[in-house]
Amino acid sequence: MINCVDRMKKLAILLLTGVLLAGCTQFAKVQKSGDYDYKYELAKVYFMEGKYSQASSLLEDVLAFMKGTIYAEESLYMLSMCYYHMGDYVTASHYLSTYYNTYPSGVYNEVARFYSAKALYLDTPDPRLDQSSTIRAVSEIQVFMEYYPYSEYKRKAQDMLYELHDRLVEKEYRSAQLYYDLGNYMGNNYLACVITAQNALNDYPYTKLREELSFLILKARYGMAKESVQDKQLDRYRDTIDEYYAFKNEFPESKYLKEAEKMYRESQKAIK
Repeated sequence: MINCVDRMKKLAILLLTGVLLAGCTQFAKVQKSGDYDYKYELAKVYFMEGKYSQASSLLEDVLAFMKGTIYAEESLYMLSMCYYHMGDYVTASHYLSTYYNTYPSGVYNEVARFYSAKALYLDTPDPRLDQSSTIRAVSEIQVFMEYYPYSEYKRKAQDMLYELHDRLVEKEYRSAQLYYDLGNYMGNNYLACVITAQNALNDYPYTKLREELSFLILKARYGMAKESVQDKQLDRYRDTIDEYYAFKNEFPESKYLKEAEKMYRESQKAIK
């Protein structure tokens, strides 16, 4: 009985291997073929089956020959989405933007703009790194939302936009924190901290880091007052007190409130 089961398993493996080899042989033959209509039709089959590597390989071959035909638009769109599903987001965005620029009234225009933006979103780096690609992704999403304000993808686009804004704010927060840590080393880095944090709050007023940025401004104001020359201290301690009231009014239950109150008391003491 065991031998019979083993033989059945071996037979199944051989049959599966044969099917796979036959499929590979068929793909290789079609790839070398000059029949671009057949290549296109087989590419569609591969695309529908989720075999994006094979589909993209055939579509790359037929794309130039499909120009000017009724299949050109669909070929370009399918090729774009093949790269998207394979995780090559830069290439996917390139082809998708080529699609909607080439076919501004195309059948897949809305989808192409959305996935072009999403591809850039998925390719954005860690907040500690250069954020040029993040800024480009933000721009692409904003353009999509302007073109299609009532799209079914609107909520997803908004969520991506908020997340990218948070990444950009985090980058600014890290920069502001670095200025604060440097203090008065080789210049007034406290002031640079205040300016950087305030700019982030102005650009992204609804950021989840609003409390942290606001508290960092207060700390920088206080540090600047403490380490100032005497003739500037009075005004800077007053600025610290004003900043404290603004912080307390906006965040009356802040986890940083005890530390903020300590800076407030020290500032009042210094003024008196």
